[in-house]
Amino acid sequence: MMRKLSLLFAGALMGASAMSLVYGVPGTAANAAGAETYKQLAIFGDIFERVRAQYVTPPDDKALVENAINGMLTSLDPHSSFMNAEAAQDMRVQTKGEFGGLGIEVTMENDLVKVISPMDDTPAAKAGVLAGDFIAKIDGEEVRGLTLNDAVQKMRGPVSTPITLTILREGADKPLEIKIVRDIIKVQAVKFRAEDDVGYIKITSFTEKTYDDLEAAIASIKKDIPKDKLKGYVLDLRLNPGGLLDQAVSVSDAFLDRGEIVSTRGRDPKDVTRFDAKPGDSIDGKPVVVLINGGSASASEIVAGALQDLRRATVVGTQSFGKGSVQTIIPLGENGALRLTTALYYTPSGKSIQGKGIAPDIKVDQPLPPELQGRDLTRGESDLKGHIKGAEEEDAGSGSVAYVPPEAKDDIQFNYALDLLRGKKTDPAFPPNPDKAVLNQ
Repeated sequence: MMRKLSLLFAGALMGASAMSLVYGVPGTAANAAGAETYKQLAIFGDIFERVRAQYVTPPDDKALVENAINGMLTSLDPHSSFMNAEAAQDMRVQTKGEFGGLGIEVTMENDLVKVISPMDDTPAAKAGVLAGDFIAKIDGEEVRGLTLNDAVQKMRGPVSTPITLTILREGADKPLEIKIVRDIIKVQAVKFRAEDDVGYIKITSFTEKTYDDLEAAIASIKKDIPKDKLKGYVLDLRLNPGGLLDQAVSVSDAFLDRGEIVSTRGRDPKDVTRFDAKPGDSIDGKPVVVLINGGSASASEIVAGALQDLRRATVVGTQSFGKGSVQTIIPLGENGALRLTTALYYTPSGKSIQGKGIAPDIKVDQPLPPELQGRDLTRGESDLKGHIKGAEEEDAGSGSVAYVPPEAKDDIQFNYALDLLRGKKTDPAFPPNPDKAVLNQ
């Protein structure tokens, strides 16, 4: 399966994360290091100097230090890491939900960058870039030999700066030179449509704009479907890798009018933070079906877990990824930032999903198409080397197949949700009864 990458999500920097952004180091100071610790640090310094002086070729000092730091952090868990200045800026771009660029979704095919689709009303679309175009050169530099991430980085840049793409297009006699001026690209974290008498909302990530985009989507659906005709909503969280914790809380609150959404618990037993829903929901109490699969991680699991535990929605699909930890981003000035796991989160019933995931109320498998059969598309936290073992983690682990068909007609999970909302299918889990919610006391 070709790997798709938008101009925003270069790399998996935000993948499978619930992140909390801070300005400074949270919590109390750690205990002072003992003599043995300083002895170990002296050993590190000695080895570092010997490598610099005696390695067969002169090493890159900066790379040595960064790799040593990341070695220390990855020994903790798969989600703690050091980000140099460039990576930290990438992270800020991702969480903000907008960047300076062209507005195209791309993949790599035959050593060239292939355009999956240009985003509506963006510089690329206005300049005439089409789906299916192959980008052979970027400002005269051959794309062959570059990684997809490298190519994406070259196409990003400051607003109002020009870039020239050399395009190979089927049917064209010769390569096309297309000059484009970069502009602010706002990534659509929420996609939606009126599905006759059902509102369909797909959240692809949790950026700073997700909640606002969700409210706009709900308002648009309400305009398109009369209230007396609207049967309910499908909230699609499949293949959603996560993002900002506060956005997950706000999105959950849009469907809730009471109850604890999530709690986070840190190293100190007293370090517990609870997030509660405010009165009133944005969809006027209409039924909700949430879709999840093995690609639903962290922030998306917070939403699914809250709506499930509070009996506000019926969860359909397969076991979610199972990432129940929260990463705090600690800025380090011009040196970058530290992403450190500082807490685990718990659903309203008091359960940790770390290494376990959210089990759907109604399990509906999505078969793989013939061309993908035999490939392992199962994703789960419990499969990650060095992951924090969850209190409720089971031998079976977390996760499931992370696949969604490109065409709605082939999407069994989506169509099952529609049938539930329209009364064509029945199940004891739908509609759920909020009065029977079992909450953490």
